[in-house]
Amino acid sequence: MSEKQKIINPSTGKVIAEVPIASAQDIENALCSARAAFDHGPWPRSSLLERKNYLLKISQGILEKAGELADLETMNTGKPIKESTFMDIPSSAKAFEYLANNFEKYLEEKVPVLEAEAECKLIREPVGVIVLIVPWNYPLLIASWKMASALAAGNTVILKPSSLTPLTALELGKIIQAAGIPAGVVNIIYGSGEKIGKALCSDARVNMVSFTGSNEVGRKITAYAAENVKKLNMELGGKSAAIILSDADIDVAINSALCSIFLNQGQMCTAMSRLLVEDKIYEQFIAGFTAKAKRIKLGPGSDFQTQMGPLISDAQRKRVINFLERAKKQGAKIIGGGEIPGSPQLKNGFFFEPTVVVDAAPQAEISQEEVFGPVACVSKFSNIDEAIKLANNSKYGLAASIWTKDNLKAEEIARKLDAGTVWINTYGMFYNETPFGGFKQSGFGKELGKEGFLEYTRLKNILVDKTKDGKPLVNYWYGF
Repeated sequence: MSEKQKIINPSTGKVIAEVPIASAQDIENALCSARAAFDHGPWPRSSLLERKNYLLKISQGILEKAGELADLETMNTGKPIKESTFMDIPSSAKAFEYLANNFEKYLEEKVPVLEAEAECKLIREPVGVIVLIVPWNYPLLIASWKMASALAAGNTVILKPSSLTPLTALELGKIIQAAGIPAGVVNIIYGSGEKIGKALCSDARVNMVSFTGSNEVGRKITAYAAENVKKLNMELGGKSAAIILSDADIDVAINSALCSIFLNQGQMCTAMSRLLVEDKIYEQFIAGFTAKAKRIKLGPGSDFQTQMGPLISDAQRKRVINFLERAKKQGAKIIGGGEIPGSPQLKNGFFFEPTVVVDAAPQAEISQEEVFGPVACVSKFSNIDEAIKLANNSKYGLAASIWTKDNLKAEEIARKLDAGTVWINTYGMFYNETPFGGFKQSGFGKELGKEGFLEYTRLKNILVDKTKDGKPLVNYWYGF
């Protein structure tokens, strides 16, 4: 009998499901199935219209089960039901819908060649078998981003959800099966990354690995993939900075900053965990931000009144606490939150108060490392050059945000920031039409948009001779 893993509801600490852990034979079966489906099955050779219709069926299937999926995502991750209902689930459906309606126009282009001696066609083909590894903070949404692009391009996939949050990925598998996608095209493998990550990522039958997660795991995957060289798409950590200028609408900036760090309990790679505030408004900002952070309503994810749910696990909460303890030893001060809430209603979940940290040095661990929890480090700057220097003082380069009423100034700053996505007077806006991905230690490659779709293809250059009389230069090279 298969070994099973207990799945915990972070809001209550109770077991909500048991999921069979993949055996070595299960992994082998998935690899064989995906490889055979790509090499010999109908999916890579299906018409673009067929693929489109399948993707639309998946999108519709997600919408038809939206309520059930939202409840499941909230139970499994602890995130507030409002987030699951209005953000995660509909955005997952939209990812499949967008690719269905747009991927065809990305697949071919012609390139003019000097003196018209040849015609060059750039053809986008499927890569092959792709392993998709998704994190626990957005289990269904990130799986949908990756899978929609991979399937639209004609690949076969092996999806490995996080061992903490597999439930909506398994439901997605049922939706895909109901849509009628051919056998072997989509395979879902459950288990810990330590046990099955190497087996999947190092296997020669896999052509590409698309990973979203921590830098620590990303480095391991890179090493595994190097054993049999293959394409990688890596979206790793972040330590994103928000630059708040003195001419910004301070109420809007405060409210938006709260969202940018405390949404999903701060468990976001794009979390604005460094708030850089111009000195002229620093005290006013700190007062308003801290007061509102203290009023954020903590509660179980299933309660529609909840504004912030629990962390994913007790281990994650301990990790956050350890960061804060070390930060205090290095001179930082906690001026809001920083404790496990004492409410009896929350005692069994993995809750932690929204936390505001000040006086952390730019090189301190809390300013440099990704906490992945509800911890905002607030510091001040006196001029724009200093703000840019502080924002770029990070090994990460995933995202940033700028708050000012001067859009021209904001765009000038944005061009100087070492981040793959820069939001101006907004935060967290992701569009299927536009790419997302970071620089430096935040990884490489893109998700979403044309560029994200093309990551899941390989580029072939087909050159056709167009010389007069069909006699190119090579005809004369050794001609007699």
